Amino acid sequence: MTSTTLDRQLAAITGLVQLEKRVRHTRDAQEFGFLAVNETKSLVLYRQAALWRAEAGRGSVLAVSGLALPEADAPYVTWLTRACRRLAEADAGNAPRPVAARDLPESEAREWADWLPVHGLWLPLADPAGHRLGALLLARDAAWSEAERHLLAYVADAYGHAWALLQARRSSRGAWRTRRGNRLTLGLLAVAIAAGAVPMRQSALAPAEVVARAPSVVRAPFDGVVDHVAVEPNQPVEAGQLLLALDPTRLRHRLEVARKAREVADAELRQASQQAVVDVRSKTALPVLQGQLEQHTAEVDYLESLLKRIEIRAPRAGIAIFDDVNDWIGKPLTTGERILMVAAPEDTELELHLPVAEAFALGRDAEIALFLNADPHHPVAARLTWASYRPVTTPEGILAYRLKARFAEGQSPVRIGMKGTARVYGDTSFLAYAALRRPLSAVRQWLGL
Repeated sequence: MTSTTLDRQLAAITGLVQLEKRVRHTRDAQEFGFLAVNETKSLVLYRQAALWRAEAGRGSVLAVSGLALPEADAPYVTWLTRACRRLAEADAGNAPRPVAARDLPESEAREWADWLPVHGLWLPLADPAGHRLGALLLARDAAWSEAERHLLAYVADAYGHAWALLQARRSSRGAWRTRRGNRLTLGLLAVAIAAGAVPMRQSALAPAEVVARAPSVVRAPFDGVVDHVAVEPNQPVEAGQLLLALDPTRLRHRLEVARKAREVADAELRQASQQAVVDVRSKTALPVLQGQLEQHTAEVDYLESLLKRIEIRAPRAGIAIFDDVNDWIGKPLTTGERILMVAAPEDTELELHLPVAEAFALGRDAEIALFLNADPHHPVAARLTWASYRPVTTPEGILAYRLKARFAEGQSPVRIGMKGTARVYGDTSFLAYAALRRPLSAVRQWLGL
């Protein structure tokens, strides 16, 4: 044996050892596949290579020489997947064997020349227990020698062992992640259960407004039209102070007509009384004429009394509560229609509209915290005094229960008309119930329970 031959053999053994070391230190299947299809060329020459992974079903091509990542839908990879599956089905052992187009069915064999050189070599890769993991397919134009097949058998054994280690490492890492995920899930579930058992008070938000507690309502005394308003909104007034006046024109005309009718009736009665002295039949008409005179007199008295009520005055001291002067001037009124209210500015209460979707059982004197729009950082305390039995529709179109509350003693009075959001507090329950109350209510309504 010449020194040149020994040098070649030594170089081959050195390359095999180095390649085996590199392949055993790969970190994942992609790196292993790239090295297998590209770096095996350091030992034997070939033109194309592919790494096929055995899987349940058809298997898949993991790596192709010259490409970082193969595209699964590419025509070459699609054909290669079918060809490798056929070669794996015909493979009886784990020894390297030459393959060619004749080893494939006619449908795949016709395309061999389009994709691969004439001579191929099939290197089955198995784990130490002999379980097939896949195969390495090498192809070139020259036939494979016995020495190359013998050398590649060692390469296939090293590749199979390294691949098996990668899969075992991945399985153990996946199992560890699964166990860790299970522990994390159980921990989160325990935390959720513990948090759900934390006691907390039920509460709900509702729009609120400060209103007068016992206002005096000023209503229209009779049908008429507002002539002028003598006060401004929220203006302090004294008892008996003029608030507004109705237009007297129509009443004065009616009064004038009634007075004329009374004069006519009085004249007819006097004439009949004079005729009754000489005409007995005229006496029978006197009661009728007397009744007509009394009727017209009563109508005049009634219209004069209405004319005296043209000016509407404050029934008590307080502030005049209404929206805008221009809303009332010239507006026709019906008898009993509310015009404005007069209330004491310090005698106030809170009115709330609790939406039906937010409602829960409220005890008497339930606590309420009012957050005014003008000063939300300083809540005002109140206590529930009344709640409606049935919900009503608010101007915003929301079905809600009407609540009233009194302000706590010792607080500065809140101006009438101030609005905000109130938080209504109920009994103590659990966090889980508070979080699931609305979803459960929605499900119950959806199911019709």
